[in-house]
Amino acid sequence: MATETPNSVPAEEAVRAALATVNDPEIHRPITELGMVKSVDVAADGTVAVAVYLTVSGCPMRETITENVRKAVAGVAGVTGVTVELDVMSDEQRRELATALRGGTAEREVPFAKPGSLTRVYAVASGKGGVGKSSVTVNLAAAMAADGLKVGVVDADIYGHSVPRMLGAEGRPTQVENMIMPPSANGVKVISIGMFTPGNTPVVWRGPMLHRALQQFLADVYWGDLDVLLLDLPPGTGDIAISVAQLVPNAEILVVTTPQQAAAEVAERAGSIAVQTHQKIVGVVENMSGLPCPHCGEMVDVFGTGGGQIVADGLTRTTGATVPVLGSIPIDVRLREGGDEGRPVVLTDPRVPRGQRAARHRRQAGRAAARAVGDVARHHAAQQVLTAAGPVPGSPGPDRSPRPVDPAPVSPSTRRQPEYAAMSPIAEKPIP
Repeated sequence: MATETPNSVPAEEAVRAALATVNDPEIHRPITELGMVKSVDVAADGTVAVAVYLTVSGCPMRETITENVRKAVAGVAGVTGVTVELDVMSDEQRRELATALRGGTAEREVPFAKPGSLTRVYAVASGKGGVGKSSVTVNLAAAMAADGLKVGVVDADIYGHSVPRMLGAEGRPTQVENMIMPPSANGVKVISIGMFTPGNTPVVWRGPMLHRALQQFLADVYWGDLDVLLLDLPPGTGDIAISVAQLVPNAEILVVTTPQQAAAEVAERAGSIAVQTHQKIVGVVENMSGLPCPHCGEMVDVFGTGGGQIVADGLTRTTGATVPVLGSIPIDVRLREGGDEGRPVVLTDPRVPRGQRAARHRRQAGRAAARAVGDVARHHAAQQVLTAAGPVPGSPGPDRSPRPVDPAPVSPSTRRQPEYAAMSPIAEKPIP
């Protein structure tokens, strides 16, 4: 029950306690902790005036913040009316906020590469384009978020970015000093170069700018305390794959292929980069594994069979560690429709057989995460979702024991670092 003065005028402490329940919709932390409450004035007639700092003048969430503050304060006993005034943080206040969000460290760094990080990082890779790598990434992220895990997605396919559309992310990032607040969709935080380019403008960059963009996505975006980060890589073993190994050496690789032998051979080459970068391959997902006949239900092997197992066996021989086939995903028009509409099929259509299995495994994963503690629980949940498409019986799961981070499996070119900074396409310029 709220504290009241004898004449029923609400106490300022009660109002501030109510404001502590209002989270910034982008940072997902109370506005009282973020220093966003400028002032609280309580009048004798019970009306309350609240002044709130916005991080930037063009904050896209200003209406949401205003409405949430008004509702929270209106619920305090004795309040007869609420007015909300918006102001903008000064440069110094924004710098202090950015430093606080980085845990007191003003210098940019990739939090996921720090020793002791509990975030599991999965780089979703493929040999060829068009095998459904982004579809797997988006549905995997949405399924884990539905279990209550904190999930982020980096659309690292700079040239062929498609994750925002497939995930239904329509918001734009907000810049606070040198920090970027990513939008969310279906409970998943997401960042993509498509959020910084007008319309369907192509991105025409060479290696240094690709590296710099990925570095900013990882270091300058405020991800918060994630359980899982998924990186949707471009096809092949080019600049981005090498940069991921350099910037997040503890990232594990998930290979996506189709059953076709030609695609499988290329996918095996893409996964084999793990030998040179000292990364671990968590497993293989076979997409487009067959087309169920709409009339008789018989499976038609449009792209052949066995490609996923071929990749897994080849990577097992190459790496010397067991690489399992985590699941097979048949062709289904509803998967494509979900991607076009920004509504992942694992959330929207339980009639799809794999959607039914995914729902069952997501519930199991959620219970496991609730019972277990820390990193082991989070990976168990992720692994259950990965196998939702149809796990291979007897396939051993990856070793989840904590391990030290290799500081630099791929040596960066220090000579070119100034060029990265000079050509920075994102955070060095105001976001339009």
